[in-house]
Parts: sequence; C-alpha cells; structure tokens
Amino acid sequence: MWIVVVTVASLSPSTALAQAAGGAGVPESYRREIDAFHRHREDQLTSDGGWLSVAGLFWLKPGANRFGADRSNDVLLPPSAPAHAGTFWFEAGAVRVEVAPGVPLTLGGRPVTQQTLRSDTGGADPDVLALGPLTLQIIERGGRLAVRLKDKERAERKHFKGLVWYPINPAYRIVARFVPHARPTTITVPSIIGTAEAMPSPGSAVFELGGRSVRLDPVVEAGDTHLFFIFRDATAGKTTYGAGRFLYADPPKDGRVILDFNQAVSPPCAVTPYATCPLPPQQNHLPIAIEAGERSAGH
Repeated sequence: MWIVVVTVASLSPSTALAQAAGGAGVPESYRREIDAFHRHREDQLTSDGGWLSVAGLFWLKPGANRFGADRSNDVLLPPSAPAHAGTFWFEAGAVRVEVAPGVPLTLGGRPVTQQTLRSDTGGADPDVLALGPLTLQIIERGGRLAVRLKDKERAERKHFKGLVWYPINPAYRIVARFVPHARPTTITVPSIIGTAEAMPSPGSAVFELGGRSVRLDPVVEAGDTHLFFIFRDATAGKTTYGAGRFLYADPPKDGRVILDFNQAVSPPCAVTPYATCPLPPQQNHLPIAIEAGERSAGH
C-alpha cells in the first residue's frame, strides 16, 4: 500500500479540485509517492505471474479433464505445450493431476507425475504447476473449480504499452469519516462471471466531494486487513473501465480512513478476458465523476 499524508483540509473540495486540475497544489513529495505507486502497479501487471500473463480459464467438469495443445483437450494449452500433457481428475470435490509420460511438469520446482492439488479456496495459496513458460493452478469461484492458465510469453504481456492515468490531484486524497456497522454485516458482491459472494463489511466511508455527500461501503478479503472498495462512478465506460474500479485503504484509525483515488485502479478484467472480477455492489455506484487514478487504456 502507498498511503501518502497530504493536508488539503484548508481548501474547499471545489477550490482544491480546480487548483489541482490546473497543475497547482501538487507537493513534490506527493508526486513522487504517486509516481512510485504507478510504477509498482505496472510492475505487478507485467511480472511473470501478473495479470497480463493470464491466458485461459477452464471450468472443470466431473471426471476427466484432459489438458494439452491438441484442440481435442478440455484444457487447451498454447502450441508450446505437448499435444497431450495429462489429465485433471475432478472427483469428490478434489482435483488430482495425472501427467502423461515424458511431460516435464513440475510442482514447487520438482517433477510431478500424480498429485492432488490445493485450490485457492478461502484465500489459500494454490498449488502451481509449471510447464515451460506456462503455469496452471486451480481456483474456486462460486462453488465451481477451474484451471487458470498463465503464459509468460502471452502477446499482451510482451507488447504491453503501459497504463494511462489522470493527472495527480491531491484533492482526491480524502480523509473520510468511518462509520462502523452496528452489527456484523456482509455485502453481496456480484462478479463478472455471474456468481455472487457474501463478503464482510466493517462499516462505511462517508465524505464530501464536489459539494455532494458520498458514501462507500468497503469489504475485507480473506486473510487481509485492508479495506477493499469496489466502486463505479460517472467516468465508467467513458474515460475509465466500464465495469468499475478498485481502491484499497488502510484500516480506519481514530474514526477516519484515507481514500486516495489517485491510487484507484482498473480490475484485472481490463487487461485479460480470463479474470473473474468482482463488480461494484449497487450502493457503490456513484453519480459523480471521480477523475483520478487509472484511466481506460484500451487493453
């Protein structure tokens, strides 16, 4: 996380927005921090296992699911793979891989011929199979299991031209009031693949922007403490990704939470058609335009 402390309380939201949009009011230390966040974001996307390497998503059916480069396979791999590399057996809620003779598939750097695989259920780290530039792992979404394929040689990764951002605007670094829920609360979060997940929500962030009162409800992901805001604003489908954007924030402190929309990013679905992105819950559809953070780059 890259949380930057910059005081803008002396300016009204409309005045601060106008000054920052005109290029004024951006402290150099803040600019360096946000620039570093931008570089970190691109490094994550372009890393060997980053979202730009995701090359396939294959839902498993009960029984045998063959994988390889031949088009007869259930899990179709790129031409660099053997024609028939092995079989994923999906039985009794578990997935076992059986590798074809002579195929150099590894798990944790060691050759594997047969292995029951751990999925990412409950936020666990899944087992990752490697085959040359390819990796395969089991993911669980909405009670269904799938094979996620990554390819270090994916063309979209090799020819990535970078992200596009709004100009840095300190007025969009907002110290919001955090209102805890009176009782344990979950929010139903839909996804782009048609599933929905009930996720815990500790409260609401309440603030004013452009003279309007705004309320956003975060969720907390398994194994994490950061607040995860999934939101859609009036820029969606115009200058930002149509389905919405993501923003992470540190846990609230002294009844306040810092929302820095200069760190708002597009979901993985903006760079690969094989992601299973959550979508903004209805209460996080905002009628205002938040012209900060990551813009749509046409990926």
